[in-house]
Amino acid sequence: MDKFKALVLNAQEDQVTCSLRTVKLQALSAGEVLVKVAYSSLNYKDMLAFQKDGGVIKNYPLIPGIDLSGVVLASVDSSFKPGDHVLATGYGLGVNHTGGFAEIARLPAAWLLKLPDGLSLKQAMLFGTAGLTAALSIKELLHAGLQQDSNLLITGATGGVGSVATRILAHLGFTKLHALVRKDYQVELATSLGAQQVIKATEILKHGLLERQRFDYVLETVGGEVAAALLPKISYKGAMTLCGNAGGVALATNVLPFILRAVRLVGIDSVNYPQVQRREVWQLLANKWNVANQLLYNEIDLAEVPTVLEKLKLGHHYGRTIVVLDHTLDAAK
Repeated sequence: MDKFKALVLNAQEDQVTCSLRTVKLQALSAGEVLVKVAYSSLNYKDMLAFQKDGGVIKNYPLIPGIDLSGVVLASVDSSFKPGDHVLATGYGLGVNHTGGFAEIARLPAAWLLKLPDGLSLKQAMLFGTAGLTAALSIKELLHAGLQQDSNLLITGATGGVGSVATRILAHLGFTKLHALVRKDYQVELATSLGAQQVIKATEILKHGLLERQRFDYVLETVGGEVAAALLPKISYKGAMTLCGNAGGVALATNVLPFILRAVRLVGIDSVNYPQVQRREVWQLLANKWNVANQLLYNEIDLAEVPTVLEKLKLGHHYGRTIVVLDHTLDAAK
């Protein structure tokens, strides 16, 4: 399959352009493993990649897409063989290396994982980077002491990371899940995912240096003023994980939550997370934490990607969106 379809980003003086093209294998970045892509998915970082000032892509032209799942066509690395079902998220995929918005991808073997038993190619992308990030956040909060009856707040609860995290925690039997949302229609969505209480963002944005201890733990996906407003509301010895910057990169806070309540702030990175531990987290998502079929999602094709990413940019997107390249590959396992 020397020719195949791909989305290609190019840069002009004042904008990034996107076109659906037929390209050749020579257009792909170097790597040991050639993959027939079954699915990709949309993430906030993908939206940024489509922006001139998004800070994601430096060199053009490039095929974007930071996630993919598919079947190995060929490999010069003995770790993989033709027919293997694989997934990849993060590293340089769709950033400085041609990514998942294409029918064929070529990747370094070190970036690929064999699909865990219990997980389909479609389910892998229903999780994607958002699901991996949600799982890493939950893992860190459990390590920090999160219990099933802890007061836990999930921000951006109907977005990619937040919706997956809410569904996983509800599935695991957590009984005090609070969801933070901005819009009225998101209340019902958050409840459907398993949140027991839904809070509007306007209720928490005003804050002082130290406030009533309202939440034991916070799974924070937004950043900016939301993160700053929540830190003074966290209970003694509580913790907040932080994985997003949709609300801004600045964090206007003070030291009192840290030195008077011993609050912990834990950064979450899924891009360069070590491959051995990454494999362990995907095993959880394939088995005990597998809520893929219970998530809010929709399916699109390559041509629809720019339109849906524009909705994400405007805040009109919820749940997960997967990009279907070849749904028949799941049946080949």
